[in-house]
Amino acid sequence: MSPRWEPNSEVRRGRHVVCNLHAHLVFVTKYRGEVFDDAILTRCEEIMRNVCADFGAELIEFNGEDDHVHLLVHYPPKIALSALVNSLKGVSSRYLRQEFTGRVNRFVVHGRFWSGSYFAGSCGGAPLDIVKQYIEQQKRPLQPES
Repeated sequence: MSPRWEPNSEVRRGRHVVCNLHAHLVFVTKYRGEVFDDAILTRCEEIMRNVCADFGAELIEFNGEDDHVHLLVHYPPKIALSALVNSLKGVSSRYLRQEFTGRVNRFVVHGRFWSGSYFAGSCGGAPLDIVKQYIEQQKRPLQPES
């Protein structure tokens, strides 16, 4: 069998699409408040894993420090990344403020747990230079001679 037809569990297949989309997301707490400890990070990961599942996405990796978190998300093309981010931040903020009231609410400013901004970077697959080289080397059809 041709290598291109070998099944790959990371490649998502739909009726009209074959894709492999990953994003590296970074969320920072409002004013970089040092909110997180191990218990809050563990619960935050659980919440974000559930939100991803609700969207049909998968949280591949999660970790953080005292004032920010990093996520590696594998998501389908029907998902707008901004909608996923909005839900991840909104749902986690709501649950963390309810469940860790004393610790978290000291750092919540005007009802905001997360900073309004975030980092999103596409990742995975071949490096950009390799993809560029692959595209450049395609056999472009020549104009037929008249």
